[in-house]
Amino acid sequence: MIIPNPSPETALDRQCEQRSEAGYLAAVLGKASHRVVIFHRGKALMDGAALAYLDPAILPETLPAGTNLVYLGRVLAGQDHQLVEGTDIVLQVLPYDAEDLTWVPQEAAFAGYRDVAQGLNALDVEVFVEAQAVANWHGTHTHCPRCGCPTESMWSGWMRRCGQDGSEHFPRTDPAVIVAIVGGDDRILLANNFQWEGNRYSTVAGFVEAGESAERAAVREIAEEVGVQLHALSYVSSQAWPFPRSLMLGFMGYTNDTVPTPDNVEVRAARWFSRDELQAAVFSGEAVVSHRLSIARSLIEHWYGGRILEPGEES
Repeated sequence: MIIPNPSPETALDRQCEQRSEAGYLAAVLGKASHRVVIFHRGKALMDGAALAYLDPAILPETLPAGTNLVYLGRVLAGQDHQLVEGTDIVLQVLPYDAEDLTWVPQEAAFAGYRDVAQGLNALDVEVFVEAQAVANWHGTHTHCPRCGCPTESMWSGWMRRCGQDGSEHFPRTDPAVIVAIVGGDDRILLANNFQWEGNRYSTVAGFVEAGESAERAAVREIAEEVGVQLHALSYVSSQAWPFPRSLMLGFMGYTNDTVPTPDNVEVRAARWFSRDELQAAVFSGEAVVSHRLSIARSLIEHWYGGRILEPGEES
């Protein structure tokens, strides 16, 4: 049976208690051993197929105005990656309008998470997702939501304080549900979204509304988007998804309904698959399912009972 959790074991100690101490980030930046991850316009600097962890000695002494610094964590032992245990990692979020990037190593390039996720190791995945989420937050919280005055980054990049009213603001996570729908005959119902190509099928997802439990949200979203009623739910696992700041709560949902009704707003089509039908459709290219680092793929393979092979892979 496939382990239904796409998130690897933790590779970072985030130092959550220590990073709020005065001078903590400055002390880390004073260590020649720390390494820097660079974000610019929603993309991370890559070294080939891996996340680039830059030696601070090669970086400009003066940062562009508006750069945000965030302490991401300390590397733990026992992981298959390029950094030694105890290395501190700091994120530099460059301002959107930063133009002088001549210091960037020639072999490095900026890339989005979706484009490179499947080639990343466990540390890179954890760092990239954390960095993306906190970078998104800094980009949208430059001013106080109460009074509109500028906010200042504090607590090693994990809190912003308003200079006018003193209010403190922290990164937030939006809960969302994602459901693999299983019918009475043990087939799975997968949906095709209008934002995708016509042959891509996946699970159904949606945000939890204010005052709503995750279970109620799952039942509501499934009824709204594909028109079937769930009579049972079982929680499987979760995955952080930083677009912009979601926590995906994964469920298996069970229904006796047999005829789906797509909402024609988000969902273009919905289709039942048996296990043999789904594997054959993937092999032929008739259906494309979510990539293996996604919780959607993990839920589908949890139902399938093992690894779904891609075209060209050996059985």
